[in-house]
Amino acid sequence: MNEKETFKPYISADRTLHEMTPLSIIVGIILAIVFGAANAYLGLRVGMTVSASIPAAVLGMGVYRLCRKKDTILESNMVQTIGSAGESLAAGAIFTMPALFLWAQEEGTKMPGIMEIALIALIGGLLGICFMVPLRKALIVKEHGTLPYPEGTACAEVLLAGEKGGANASVVFLGMGIAALFKFIVDGLKVVSSAVTVTVQKIHGEISAQVYPALVSVGYICGFKIASYMFAGGILGWLVLIPMIYLFGADTTLFPASVSVHELWEQAGASGIWSSYIRYIGAGAVATGGIVSLIKSLPLIVRTFADAMKGLKGSGKQANELRTEKDLKMSVVLIMLAILIVAIAVTPIIPIDVIGAIVIVIFGFFFATVSSRMVGLVGSSNNPVSGMAIATLLATTVLLKATGHTGMSGMTAAIAIGSVICIVAAMAGDMSQDLKTGYILGATPVKQQYGEMIGTVVSAVTIGFVLYLLNAAWGFGTPELSAPQATLMKMIVEGIMGGKLPWTLVFIGVFLAIGLEILRIPVMPFAIGLYLPIYLNAAIMIGGVVRMFVDGRKNVDDKKKEEYKEVIALLRKGYSIRNIAKLQNIGISTVQRIKNQFIKP
Repeated sequence: MNEKETFKPYISADRTLHEMTPLSIIVGIILAIVFGAANAYLGLRVGMTVSASIPAAVLGMGVYRLCRKKDTILESNMVQTIGSAGESLAAGAIFTMPALFLWAQEEGTKMPGIMEIALIALIGGLLGICFMVPLRKALIVKEHGTLPYPEGTACAEVLLAGEKGGANASVVFLGMGIAALFKFIVDGLKVVSSAVTVTVQKIHGEISAQVYPALVSVGYICGFKIASYMFAGGILGWLVLIPMIYLFGADTTLFPASVSVHELWEQAGASGIWSSYIRYIGAGAVATGGIVSLIKSLPLIVRTFADAMKGLKGSGKQANELRTEKDLKMSVVLIMLAILIVAIAVTPIIPIDVIGAIVIVIFGFFFATVSSRMVGLVGSSNNPVSGMAIATLLATTVLLKATGHTGMSGMTAAIAIGSVICIVAAMAGDMSQDLKTGYILGATPVKQQYGEMIGTVVSAVTIGFVLYLLNAAWGFGTPELSAPQATLMKMIVEGIMGGKLPWTLVFIGVFLAIGLEILRIPVMPFAIGLYLPIYLNAAIMIGGVVRMFVDGRKNVDDKKKEEYKEVIALLRKGYSIRNIAKLQNIGISTVQRIKNQFIKP
């Protein structure tokens, strides 16, 4: 309680600095587009996305340094606020919307239009912002000492380090350059192959690795533990289950395949068996993992929602609001909500009617509240957005079927509703982290909220083009872009509406996930590893191993730094190497080595 009362932001409320400037808006928009496209590709490829707040903050500071010598910390914060909106909207969109493309390919239905995608994304993004506005004071301000919001706090620390001269964007730009060069050599010039494959012919299994910097970086960011769970799932699928299917059923034709297992192997190797059988087992495991994570979080969810509702009482009643307390006016928020809800129900190109609009309002506000508080407790990476989307989709599809909305129109409506809810939850979580960063730094909340809207509008307009380009280049549901979450959502809707699922395979995945949960093995990364091709898991594992060695080296360096802290202190004071060696009774070469390692020239 004392921490809340005594907290003072880095920039006090009585100071006014440049914040929403033309340059910060332009740079933020560019980063929103770039990170949105990058996260869409990454999420569709490996089923995982990464937070863009810190990279956007670092790149924003770097661009400012190139354009002019001095910026304000609040301008850099605005850049990351706008930029990260693109990443979160893309993350929500790719979990569901590619299902519409898959139906167009498989059923011959009309492809979703650019305008349809843009409107669904825009409505979901703006609803997430509107729902979050009244929650800011309840969750960010009143719970400051209770909810850490790890990513938001870390981003604030990065910006503060940059303000003091400690941040450098050169490393980020170097990483982008290396990745772009590698991609150009491999996929552009096709000089070398990106994949290494080893077929274990005796057991009819396969192991391979596709070493792209983007995949390796995912493993590095996730860490060795998560990467190892994913790789273990891949091993189970490609070196255990596929060989077993071939061993016991080589001459058998099993649904959903139309040819025998042996023919599948002859036509496409292990990949043919994986696409026909293993991915359904993986889908059952992923769905169960999402539901389990949601069930485990139910006590927290209920408590979270109740606390947030209590915090809302009187949160908008401030007599003399300080700059750092100003939010969007509730009248503006309510008008926006009314317009968005009506737009959902009456816009012809959006396949959602009044029933869908009601579902969106109920589920949207509930999951926005849950998402916002949960990221405050456990961080964005542990936020069960996929579980929320699955729960919404199950309830929505059952409701639509019960009210006579069946067939392809009912299925597209279910996906559209699920897309809006998924984007709402993703946006609310991201916005919470951004507002936490702003709260620590002393930003103006209403300007950040406008910044989120700018990032949302830009990302919504561009995400449709990104999805069309990715689909044209590789196709959704292919080994290159497996789109695991979207394929799963499609399977769930099809299963409820028409029973078009190999339920035996799905339930094998369900009970496998339950067994993993009993053993206290994280279900979701293991299930995603089972669902994805092994060459993706192997590449992610490489990144995890690199991270393990880097962390090990860092720990060793930290221990050495603590051991030689007196020597380091003397070196920084300007003592000669020879004198330090005499004073500390160690060799001159040792002092020289310490200097080279810990003292920057």
